[in-house]
Amino acid sequence: MASMERLNTHQKALRVNLDPTSYGSFAEIGAGQEVVRWFLVVGGASGTVAKSISAYDKEVSDDLYGAGARYVSGERLQTMLDSEWTQLINQLNKSRGSNARFFSFVDTISARNYAGTNEPHGWVGLRFQLQPGGQPNDILLHINLRDPSNPLEQEAIGILGVNLIYAVFYQLETKESFFENIAQDVEKRIEIDYVEVRGAAFEGWDQRAILAHLVCAGLAEAVCFPCSGPPVPPMEVLHKKATVLAPGSFEHVDSDHAAIHNQLLAAGIQQLREELADKDPAPVGYFCFSAMPLREADPPPGISELLERIDALHAHCGDVLLFRDRELYSMTAFVNRYTMQPIRFALGLSLLIRVWEYRYNDLPGSFLEALSRLLPRNVRIYAYPMKSKDLHRALQSISATHWQWTDTNGWVSARELHPPPPLDHLYDYVLASNFLVPLEIPTALKTQE
Repeated sequence: MASMERLNTHQKALRVNLDPTSYGSFAEIGAGQEVVRWFLVVGGASGTVAKSISAYDKEVSDDLYGAGARYVSGERLQTMLDSEWTQLINQLNKSRGSNARFFSFVDTISARNYAGTNEPHGWVGLRFQLQPGGQPNDILLHINLRDPSNPLEQEAIGILGVNLIYAVFYQLETKESFFENIAQDVEKRIEIDYVEVRGAAFEGWDQRAILAHLVCAGLAEAVCFPCSGPPVPPMEVLHKKATVLAPGSFEHVDSDHAAIHNQLLAAGIQQLREELADKDPAPVGYFCFSAMPLREADPPPGISELLERIDALHAHCGDVLLFRDRELYSMTAFVNRYTMQPIRFALGLSLLIRVWEYRYNDLPGSFLEALSRLLPRNVRIYAYPMKSKDLHRALQSISATHWQWTDTNGWVSARELHPPPPLDHLYDYVLASNFLVPLEIPTALKTQE
């Protein structure tokens, strides 16, 4: 039966040590040996720790795990896990296999460097048996380290590792809170933005639902759902990339709305491609929406509803970033972790007006602070035109009827949009300074109606 008692890290490590059936190895690279240290200092470590290793030198690491893969990557983690598990089983299965639930814990971490110039992150993996002689099960995590110093990051990794080992042995039955248990006491210090599980212990666990849960539970700021291929950590698709984000709620999943969404994102990507030099890599584009409700009074959408929206975007070949927060300035801050290349938001006029109308009561500087956070040097907004009748209907739904505009052949561009005072002065400045870039009406749409 799963333990419902909330134990601290010391108590968890000690319980594992005093359990005569758990026995395994530790291989930790990049942030000390903070996980195994807990088991060594709480007492009874000889009942749990078969081996501890930390291969910091690259030549040593290559000799153990092979060359070729990046040292902090999912591929490297998998190689470490396979190597450590094979060695553990080959050496100890004959003598201990009938009584021990073997496990191998591995991690490869890029903790904060001395100059503080890197983005601290890492991969954590655990292979384990639920009963002696049982088939192995795997859980792999990608984490982002949010502490301000290397020693604090090491400390947080130690806690996370103990939590993970404890959770697979004693808390697997609490599926709803399993990842909250892994993140216990480091919720604000470590983000988990990717999870992969394998084996009978995780039968019925859906990876996409897990990733959405990480966002809904506040354990990740964002997770990534490519339309082709399996999910990946956001870092892997955003690193040093020029990026177009098409935010929205995407509550409507019909084909007509999907066509509009695709036109908007494609127009944003094309506009950014024209701004970049010919030698620059092509920009990447993502639909993005929040796990929070569009209106504060509404309940948050359920995970099944979030996945339904993602599926609808995937049906039209759209890659998706699911964010925790709804504010666009939070998305700016997140993507700027991984790239200083141009970032562009491609959005319709109705969403642009929502950005201008929102009160931002959580910020001391209200809308002015939100705008300054949204638009650092490498960020611009591409405003996609709307039909006048659609804009009128959209503004009625958000009670923003005091905005005015003119139109051209029934279409409204950002240049023809006029906020009420005093917002009009700020709007004109952002427009004139090229922070707000009006997109042209696509030729194919001009002829419609």
